[in-house]
Amino acid sequence: MKVAIIGAGGFIGAALTQKILQNREVQSVSLLDTTDFPVPDDHRIEAFRGNFADPCLRGKVVDGADKIILLAAILGGAAEANYDLSRQVNVDATLDLFEYLRQRRPETRLVLASTVAVYGEPLPAIVDDRTPFGPTMVYGAQKLMMEIALSNFQRRGWLDGVAIRPSGVMARDGADARLKTAFMSRVFYAVKRGEDIELPVAPQSTTWLTSVETVSSNFSHAAFLSARELGNERAFTLPALRLSFEELVAALFRKFPESRSHITYAPNAELISLFGSFPRLVTETADRLGFQRDTDADDLVARALSAP
Repeated sequence: MKVAIIGAGGFIGAALTQKILQNREVQSVSLLDTTDFPVPDDHRIEAFRGNFADPCLRGKVVDGADKIILLAAILGGAAEANYDLSRQVNVDATLDLFEYLRQRRPETRLVLASTVAVYGEPLPAIVDDRTPFGPTMVYGAQKLMMEIALSNFQRRGWLDGVAIRPSGVMARDGADARLKTAFMSRVFYAVKRGEDIELPVAPQSTTWLTSVETVSSNFSHAAFLSARELGNERAFTLPALRLSFEELVAALFRKFPESRSHITYAPNAELISLFGSFPRLVTETADRLGFQRDTDADDLVARALSAP
């Protein structure tokens, strides 16, 4: 069995690669990213550098693959800042990959990384599988377009695809400052290292979080679920913990009781609206299909900081 991971050099991609290599069914793994990235020492791996929009390179990476996991994207604030680039990656290159598989290997399982940014604002009191969409950010709108296209290809028998929506994935050391969510990962390492940090939310602001360990397991699970198990449920939100930042910070200090970090809050209305006003989340489809969740704040912190 061959697995291809597009966007393998990123935070989730590195953890997912390790997860895929643990599967004894996997005989070959193709990794692609636009920049140089660490590659595990495993004879099954073939690593490529470049853009998956390049048809020649794309063919080398995905030809013969039984499972393809598409993580590559222009995220959040970076998509807002550069619409042309985000369209090229999040829409044009993604659709080109759909078409490539439709014409050559429609039986290949494609797992698309989508986002909870497909939902609108303000969110209702409970978000579940029936909650209407209404993205306000470019990134969320582009991912929703790809969900719709993937579902249409699936219904027509053109592609065996599934789109899954992770929440905030913790905790990326040195998170790109262009990401509006960077502060959520930075607080983990600030407390770990005893550094002070100011959070642009209120202590009672709530968000949805998941650890990189858990989300990488869920991407692998989506790749290996059978078409029969998935049925027609081909786009859904993954389980996540709903935590206040006060609860998250308390769990971090339980993990690092000797930390001298000082946490302050400077609430920013825009960021609270985007990332600090999350209601109860119900993920019936993902739960029924066996996707994982972090059990509580302490488990989240432990798993988030266990990644290499």
